[in-house]
Amino acid sequence: MSDSLILTARCLRISRRQVDALLTSLLLPVMLMVLFVELFGNAIDTGTRYVTYVVPGVLLLCAGFSSGLTAVAVCQDMAGGCIDRLRSMDVRGASLLAGHVVASVLRNLVSGLLVILVALLLGFHPHADGLGWLEATGVLLAFVVAISWLSAAIGLLARSPEAANGFTFVLMFLPYASSGFVPVHTMPAWLRGFAGHQPITPVTEALRGLLLGAPVGSNGWVALAWCAGILGASIVASGVLFARRSG
Repeated sequence: MSDSLILTARCLRISRRQVDALLTSLLLPVMLMVLFVELFGNAIDTGTRYVTYVVPGVLLLCAGFSSGLTAVAVCQDMAGGCIDRLRSMDVRGASLLAGHVVASVLRNLVSGLLVILVALLLGFHPHADGLGWLEATGVLLAFVVAISWLSAAIGLLARSPEAANGFTFVLMFLPYASSGFVPVHTMPAWLRGFAGHQPITPVTEALRGLLLGAPVGSNGWVALAWCAGILGASIVASGVLFARRSG
């Protein structure tokens, strides 16, 4: 645990020194929120104010973008000799990966808070009570942790930071092909099946219901099941890939 905390602090210091990447990860979601609401909001009919509809999608888009930074950072550590230095000090590889994941979660918490604040300024009126906010935060954290571990595994799989960033492009695309920005029933028939059965849609619907005080139905459990499956598979894959890369 102490090794993980130390390496988390290291990852946060690295993020603080990479000012351009840090500002991009924090400000890009805010810019996307303003872009979608102010430019496209009046042209998209969701049955409610578009800012109310789009907040969960932008929050998940934040996680997808931040995960790209995690994958690149892990790949750089693997290629830059950091692992050899840690092995000489008997530090487990899991501590290094956990440090990157925790740093990713903290970055996402900050960017998510900025998105919520900007959404409130744009007219977002959540109806969640205290318990609803806690549940929504729990669902979002579960997704962020799962996607961060998946990105760590991608960083171990990629052979260069550029390749790692390219692999995570798929993660950034998934929120668009979900109910995050437009209702699934408005999509072409060939896309509805995928959009309705990929992990982003139940997570989005669970967040939307919790924030608006609306019934969540089975979306909450389905979202958590997806997060647990992604997390479990990613941790196993990370262990196998780390042993292969550092062996």
